[in-house]
Amino acid sequence: MMTFRSLESPEHGGRLQAAVQRWGIPREQWLDLSTGINPVPWPVPEIPPDVWQRLPESDGKLEQTIRAWAGAPDGAGCLPVAGSQAAIMALPMVRARLHGLGRVAVPIPGYREHGHAWARAGFEVLGISPERAAAQEVSWLDGFDVVVWIHPNNPTGQLLPPEHILAWWERLQQRGGWLVVDQAFIEGYSDHALDFRASVPGLIVLRSLGKFFGLAGARAGAVLAESALVKQLDWQLGPWPVNGPARYLMAWALADVYWQAGAVAKLQGDSLRLNTLLQASGFPDPSGTLLFRYVRISNASEIYEGLARRGILVRQFDSPPALRFGLPPDEAGWQKLTTLLEELSYLIDQSGAG
Repeated sequence: MMTFRSLESPEHGGRLQAAVQRWGIPREQWLDLSTGINPVPWPVPEIPPDVWQRLPESDGKLEQTIRAWAGAPDGAGCLPVAGSQAAIMALPMVRARLHGLGRVAVPIPGYREHGHAWARAGFEVLGISPERAAAQEVSWLDGFDVVVWIHPNNPTGQLLPPEHILAWWERLQQRGGWLVVDQAFIEGYSDHALDFRASVPGLIVLRSLGKFFGLAGARAGAVLAESALVKQLDWQLGPWPVNGPARYLMAWALADVYWQAGAVAKLQGDSLRLNTLLQASGFPDPSGTLLFRYVRISNASEIYEGLARRGILVRQFDSPPALRFGLPPDEAGWQKLTTLLEELSYLIDQSGAG
């Protein structure tokens, strides 16, 4: 196990303005591949004026739409939230209030906001390596009160069988532990989703509309869990956890099953194309999800700098050294990425896996 040490706010992709200032390249000339967000988003309709003029209120219809979209049981508690981030920040406070402080396991590498939120709330946070997470031996679970798993993982794309993760839940539940499963990138991997068990005690599933639907700015997501726990989270967040326009868009987007099917098919093709391009450019063994590809490479920082100086922004990681590439939005973006990777082939060829 590795101690999670970061108490400072983690950095995220999409920091395009900072890149503009650092490299002096005008914003409109950048190809931003630093986020894992669908570059071809769901087409947002016009929002009726009265949606802006009323306070948000729930009649249960949006919650039922979310359950149906996710494949969750009718008896599962469902709480729309302002993106997964709202739940990530509030869940540690709910756990501390109900059960006191304890030890939490988070994946490393992984989305660092999870560990940051639990550590900031006073919990001891340790990291689970990809190898430990995939192992059949699970006695390590006995040392934790909460386990957070990102499914599939961001940034590595590691995806474990549902029965493997549910075995964690069974072991944790024997001691009143929690298993928090962040499924922000689960679209395209529906056979791995755990929403169908979201009504059981101690299993908390987080869903997001920011990534697959390309609606990051709407700050829209949901928590699926046992009803009693959802009520506690609702109390912690307070009134109006999601604004009215976001609720309106969520209902329409989740019901648009034809767009969703077409988006999955397109993303599957684009993800394969990006994977093939990175391999052809000399990168070792890409992994990831439908929305990004991840490569471990020893001189990741040098390649990152080389791309940025030419107007392509990707996401860099230090431990282990790696890069994450999002999907280009159009053919011009694909051609720019292809050309610049060819220009940097001397850097990629001389490096190895990190």
